[in-house]
Amino acid sequence: MTEPTHGLPAAPALLPARQSLARWLARPLISLSATVHLLVLIGVLVQPQRWLLAVFIILGNHLLLVALSLWPRSTWMDANITRLPAATTAPGGVALTIDDGPDPLVTPAVLAILEQFGAKATFFCVGTRVAEYPDLAREIVRRGHALENHTQHHRWYFSLLGVRALRAEVTGAQRTIGKVTGTTPRYFRAPAGLRNPLLEWVLIRERLQLVSWTRRGFDTVNAEPTQILQRLSRNLRGGDILLLHDGHAARGADGSAVILKVLPPLLARIAESGLALVTLPGALG
Repeated sequence: MTEPTHGLPAAPALLPARQSLARWLARPLISLSATVHLLVLIGVLVQPQRWLLAVFIILGNHLLLVALSLWPRSTWMDANITRLPAATTAPGGVALTIDDGPDPLVTPAVLAILEQFGAKATFFCVGTRVAEYPDLAREIVRRGHALENHTQHHRWYFSLLGVRALRAEVTGAQRTIGKVTGTTPRYFRAPAGLRNPLLEWVLIRERLQLVSWTRRGFDTVNAEPTQILQRLSRNLRGGDILLLHDGHAARGADGSAVILKVLPPLLARIAESGLALVTLPGALG
């Protein structure tokens, strides 16, 4: 496989820092939190003896923000897409998303299965793995799948990072994926869906949209294909966003990644249900 000869597409211009901060502060829960802080500050200035109450109020506010951030499918904290909006996709559209790759031992087989079923998927890839396996990343794009941002390093403590480190993880993957594949990601998924309130500020500035899922198979910790298939296909309906993994996939007794056993019956069940697979860029536009 050869290096792409086309030039890199023009990446969307960064939103000015002041404008991105204003948009972040306008989020309802962030705005409410800022108001709480201001009122507590005024209260302490008026009645300094109530400082302990002020501490508990601020602590409670922060704990609420953290709890909502650590809930992967929460939409209270940020503009988090958990399913395809009806207005942006044809009825019966389902998005299959595949995380943590590319993996040289798994991804080629996943691509072959998708090709066999004529299906398209959205791969949320890790920047360092894209750099390590550039031909495989380009093959994902060449076959018509979407390749999106899943951070540069997939750090387990991603949700504990500050603004500067969060931005380094997000922009690092943007640069790596753009350089290797010639495509610019438009969607972002946090490792395990875990994040903190500061991430939205970074995504707003980078013009990226946060996406989680409607249902996931827990296929990094469960190697039982039947259980995973049941989780993903029970009451399946149009607009669902499904999550599987080609990287960090659990292995069965024969050593094969569980996604390779789940994917064929899942794709067959989607087709039998009269649903159609769509990529996130294709569905969300």
